[in-house]
Amino acid sequence: MLNIGDYAQHQITGQIGQVIGYGHQILHGVYLTTLKVRAINGQIVNNQSRFIEDVYSAWVLAEFTESSVALQA
Repeated sequence: MLNIGDYAQHQITGQIGQVIGYGHQILHGVYLTTLKVRAINGQIVNNQSRFIEDVYSAWVLAEFTESSVALQA
């Protein structure tokens, strides 16, 4: 379970960011939980952070290592 404040990596795009909230999406009559994530890998345009929202299952927990972010197994 990813919690607010955790760092997450998107499994498809590789984007990494900090979880800032939860949301929902209804697809084909099925209620899906989403994560709202503030991207941290350089996507700041005009002093604005980039936010990404996708279904919960698209994200995995990431943790910072000494020089980079590594995917937690």
